[in-house]
Amino acid sequence: MFRYIVITASACYGYQDQGVMIAAANQDLWQGGAVCGKYFQVTCTGALNQGVPHPCTSTPTVTVMITDFCPPPGCKGNLDLSHEAFSTIADPSAGGVKISYQQYAIQYVFFKFCFDTFYWRVAGC
Repeated sequence: MFRYIVITASACYGYQDQGVMIAAANQDLWQGGAVCGKYFQVTCTGALNQGVPHPCTSTPTVTVMITDFCPPPGCKGNLDLSHEAFSTIADPSAGGVKISYQQYAIQYVFFKFCFDTFYWRVAGC
């Protein structure tokens, strides 16, 4: 279960802008802040209450980055999503929905460009 939150200074990045597809982790996921910057794929799986019986959107999955901590007892679920992330997967009027989630590995590919001329050579090539 999760709900969306209004973003203020985050536990991971302070006031640095990390975009809008972000979330806060509960104490079980937090791991002393080790989860900061990790990506999670979150999928809406169904209604949490009777108010909105079919809250999931036609695009029920979103990838979010963990930027904050959601401490107990205020944290009612595993993840608190930003309004933008929540409204991508569910009707915001639902307030909270059932979810499944998994850590999402982002792979980075780095390229090394080397220049070689008669006059100079880039170090490390």
